[in-house]
Amino acid sequence: MDTASTPLLVIALIALLCVIAFSSGTEVAMLSVNRYRVKHRATAGQRTARALDALLGKPDDWLGVNLVILAAASVFASQIATILAQRSGYELALPVAGAALTVVMIVFCELAPKIYAALHAETVALSSTYIYRALVAIARPALWLANQLAYGFLRLFGVARSSRGGHTLSADELRTVVAETGTVIPQRHRQMLLSILDLERVTVNDIMVPRQDIAGIDLEDDWDDILEQIRQTPHTRLPVYRGELDELVGLLHMKRVAQELARGTLDREKFEELAAGREPYFVPEGTPLTVQLAQFQRTRRRIGFVVDEYGDIEGLVTLEDILEEIVGEFTNDTATIVHKDVRPESPGVYIVNAGATIRALNRALAWQLPTGGPKTLNGLLLERLETIPDAGTALELGGHVIEVLQIQDNAIRTVRVRARS
Repeated sequence: MDTASTPLLVIALIALLCVIAFSSGTEVAMLSVNRYRVKHRATAGQRTARALDALLGKPDDWLGVNLVILAAASVFASQIATILAQRSGYELALPVAGAALTVVMIVFCELAPKIYAALHAETVALSSTYIYRALVAIARPALWLANQLAYGFLRLFGVARSSRGGHTLSADELRTVVAETGTVIPQRHRQMLLSILDLERVTVNDIMVPRQDIAGIDLEDDWDDILEQIRQTPHTRLPVYRGELDELVGLLHMKRVAQELARGTLDREKFEELAAGREPYFVPEGTPLTVQLAQFQRTRRRIGFVVDEYGDIEGLVTLEDILEEIVGEFTNDTATIVHKDVRPESPGVYIVNAGATIRALNRALAWQLPTGGPKTLNGLLLERLETIPDAGTALELGGHVIEVLQIQDNAIRTVRVRARS
């Protein structure tokens, strides 16, 4: 090296500085590139993406090559700069050359390439893929030895070689990824994806219709009352019971009732026969929605009665309730698009059915009511008041003032909610 001409040494120094810049920038790009985006492109058939995905799957190989290149280039660049400084003949040439080389390496060989690579990670990583593949293939024996020595040294400190499964995402990490997609995925679609991920955290108790709000037909009622209830019901299926809800006879489909009415053959005996034709389906309380959705699909059912450990009916859950957890309310009425149990009275003031679940109200109206205890607004208010209140009673809860409007059957039926002023 001492016998080389000065112009040749200058060219070699510039080349080594370019190698250092390449090594620094591509290292950041490889570490910053979106692995899932690369994997998607590889699955789509892009050859370079497939090569990059395989390369990223073995980081110890390309990192080893990169470190060797970076270390060797830095050492040789320092030596050449020293020789050039000595040939200049100036007294302070060595410290000036050292300072100048340090500035050049920090600014032009480290910071600038790394910043550019961080901003254009995918482009830089794909562009350098085949270069690294060639270097890894050439340095394979040396890399194997270096990796064995490195892992052996780490084992002295209790660090063991682990399987490369660290690129899988947990449910919480996937929620973060979906939430940060920005304009890539529309807001409604992002909310649906997050709702699907949340299904495993939600149980049937969180979304069920409470026992006291279940609409059903009591066989002990007068026949005229039963017929009137059939005419007025908005539901396609109704539970039929004898005396009380726990004495279920079956589940009645209104389509079959309409057919018998059209024929003029519907009487009490035929009605009981139709009701008993479909046995009720029971669901243990605390069942996660993911499990219950699969159960509905397997049993070809749409309605289940939630029962506690004693077999008593706690509420009713439907397939529609679970689907609404994902896609929102099924309604074409823009006036009720907020929630079926909420009616706007004036700006910032709502009339709310107290039997609505807290989870549904929080999601529909962006409220922050506590969800750790009771599942319905009625249950939450009774827990806080510790008594059955009179109409007109008000309390502050979750940043809102809630006024009790209607009490029926020892439960709060309707409340007025307004934001705290």
